[in-house]
Amino acid sequence: MANHKSALKRIRSNDKKRLVNRLQHKTTRNAIKKLKETANKKEAKKMFPAVISLIDKLAKKNIIHVNKAGNLKSKLTKYISTL
Repeated sequence: MANHKSALKRIRSNDKKRLVNRLQHKTTRNAIKKLKETANKKEAKKMFPAVISLIDKLAKKNIIHVNKAGNLKSKLTKYISTL
């Protein structure tokens, strides 16, 4: 267990940040799944900018790696073009 006041505060802040990061990551994964389940091209194109925005935000905050974000965006773009 931490002995210093600052270490205790760091533990509390890390827990809060971890929960926020998990929520954002899960929200993005659900949005990606919903986009992939969409069979209508018009709806998929409408949802696409919002999903890309979520992915970019995760990459910017280092929740996911920048290359993974690029791969996800590429795969989603390819999926929408095949609809």
